[in-house]
Amino acid sequence: MIVEDSIQTAIDTTVPEAIVEVHSTRPQTPYQVLRLLPKDATPAQQDSAIQAWLEPREIRYSEQPDTLHLPGEGIPKDLKTVNLPQYYRENFFSKDTLYHEELRVQDYYGMVGDPVPYTYANDNLVTSLLILGFLIIAFSFSRMSNFIVGQAKNFIRPSKNSLSQSETSGEIYMQIVLTGLTCMVYALLYYLYATEFVASTYVTSSEYVLLVIFLGVFVGYYLLRFGLYSMVNLLFFKSSENKKFLTSLLYISAVEGLLLYPALALLAFMHLPAQNAIWYCIIVLILVKIMTFYKSFSIFFKQNDLFLQNF
Repeated sequence: MIVEDSIQTAIDTTVPEAIVEVHSTRPQTPYQVLRLLPKDATPAQQDSAIQAWLEPREIRYSEQPDTLHLPGEGIPKDLKTVNLPQYYRENFFSKDTLYHEELRVQDYYGMVGDPVPYTYANDNLVTSLLILGFLIIAFSFSRMSNFIVGQAKNFIRPSKNSLSQSETSGEIYMQIVLTGLTCMVYALLYYLYATEFVASTYVTSSEYVLLVIFLGVFVGYYLLRFGLYSMVNLLFFKSSENKKFLTSLLYISAVEGLLLYPALALLAFMHLPAQNAIWYCIIVLILVKIMTFYKSFSIFFKQNDLFLQNF
């Protein structure tokens, strides 16, 4: 027997008479309607049965006021009723087109200006480092100007008094600070050179990461330089000569930063041409190398294996 997709066929063919007699009253809910059908009824048959037994009715909401409020209080205000005062709904700029962001209004107030070009003097970090370097130089000259000038006079021909005198701990610490200034000056010079001639952007979260990398490279270079000089000289020369050479090397490194700082300041603030700054740095580097080789020659002159130390 073919079961049709209708409630009448389903009840006549599949529902036992006992069940029909028990459910003599009209079903009031979908659950009661589905209980009349067999368990293997399809969804289409269930839908047909519900539509046949249950008729949709209009939903009528209660028009009675809400009485669920605090005792002694009046009837609460309906939240759907919004009645703003006049001074809230209208103001002086209500009809102004600029007051409504959704409207695209032509700007009649001037013209768009050109953005300020990037310069090193406008860079807050570069300016702060240059000011810090100037303060370090000013402080060092105020504390140890006589020492710097005296060391410069005795560099080529040291006097007997200078050989017997030893540097104080404050002078050594100040030379270490100036050597750190040299590392910072070199890092800024390489940073300005890289941004000017190599590329304007790099694959980093910030351009200042490149400056930190340059600073770390130069700090590591000077630490490695002093460490290797100490190791080699202790193996082949006396400790007194090694100490004298390291002291001279520290002084040369400190003076190197003092000589390079003017070029950096002029490059950043006075717009010195990059080519002139490069030639100035090359001259300073050559001068520093001559001073280093001369000091090495004068201290280790009596040794036969001078070439090993210079290498």
